[in-house]
Amino acid sequence: MRLAAKVAAATFLLDQVTKFFVVRWLDLINRGEIDVVAPFLTFRMAWNRGVNFGLFANDADFMPWVLIAISLVISVWVWVWTARETAGQGRAARWHLISTGLLIGGALGNVVDRILYGAVADFLNMSCCGFENPYAFNVADVTIFAGAGGLILFSGTSDAKPRKGK
Repeated sequence: MRLAAKVAAATFLLDQVTKFFVVRWLDLINRGEIDVVAPFLTFRMAWNRGVNFGLFANDADFMPWVLIAISLVISVWVWVWTARETAGQGRAARWHLISTGLLIGGALGNVVDRILYGAVADFLNMSCCGFENPYAFNVADVTIFAGAGGLILFSGTSDAKPRKGK
């Protein structure tokens, strides 16, 4: 589980550093939009009060706290599940642990945003080939998606024998 903790910490730091750099240092919070490599990559400020793509967005004062609680419960559940799934598997569990760290580090990065701002700071926008993407995302969103995908791909793939009683 040490590997998962290290990946989670690195992911969390990367997310928070990129948000600080782009939102505060480059002053995206006031500028609104910065073309980086137009139209492929644009920094576009967006405050996400919901989950992915703004789903379940709600301006109620309690909603950020509901989403924080859900994120923390899911993170704890994934941590406990991973600890059980990977116990005694050694290197066979490496990608499962990395995926867990990516998911939890990203989730905690977005939790901090909700605590500080009441919403998640999204700023990455990518468009291509005549398609104008209306959505923005952040590093945490990418790592949550990658971590969840990794957990689907790498769970239960070890050569370990099943424990008795299962």
